[in-house]
Amino acid sequence: MSGTKGALVIVGGAEDKRGDMVILREFVRLAGGPHAKIVVMTVATELPIEVGADYIDIFEQIGVQDVRTFDVSTRDAANRTSACKAIEAATGVFFTGGEQIRITTLLGGTKMDGALHVRHEEGLVLAGTSAGASMMSSTMIVEGTAETNPRLGIVDMAPGMEFIDGVVIDQHFAQRGRLGRLLSAVAQYPHHLGLGIDEDTAVVVNDYEFRVIGRGAVAVVDAGDLMYSNLGSLRENDALALCGVKLHILPAGYQFDLRERKPIKGREAGSGNE
Repeated sequence: MSGTKGALVIVGGAEDKRGDMVILREFVRLAGGPHAKIVVMTVATELPIEVGADYIDIFEQIGVQDVRTFDVSTRDAANRTSACKAIEAATGVFFTGGEQIRITTLLGGTKMDGALHVRHEEGLVLAGTSAGASMMSSTMIVEGTAETNPRLGIVDMAPGMEFIDGVVIDQHFAQRGRLGRLLSAVAQYPHHLGLGIDEDTAVVVNDYEFRVIGRGAVAVVDAGDLMYSNLGSLRENDALALCGVKLHILPAGYQFDLRERKPIKGREAGSGNE
């Protein structure tokens, strides 16, 4: 591998698996194209055989010859030599959807977890959809109430797998009305950016920048310049007041600088605004 940290492909769920498959094809391209060695991680789902077989078929249709699944149903499985060898041999690892807490409780701190981080630093491409997206950050949303205004206590947070720092990720964003819960999360962690990723949409992260691909958009919630919040005076389920929060909406082709906390102007692919 190149010695440069691998890309992250963070997918908002329900990615196209039968049409153009823009997101999955981009993951394969980044992982080596037809020479990619893909491991599908089904740790998040309670249906690993069915879900794994589906993704094997999809990646084979795209042209990957070396694709296999690896299921982790116990922490013992994630500490086996075979688990580490699977990661060491891969050029791309894809985490399926399910429940993100299964990923952290079964993988966190194991030898496989260590191998994933080492190999990612060496160039391994990591992708995750839905629950596999939420777990990418150091602090993740476990669950929360959708289709409501921001309120205290409507979102549960937990440590993630720490592949990307400084963000909190939510998925199925526009489709499930999750702006209120992402605002509630960011109100508690204003030093983090909130990334709300629509279905069939992904951010491709390289170093401190990401670009958007797919059919929908990504909402970036920035409370870094928050002027006022009533968070300290509330009781459970009380409504939050938040003043000074920035909101960026970025469709496909747009880019964002995570370190500078701003869109990258003048480089929006295909926007016509050079």
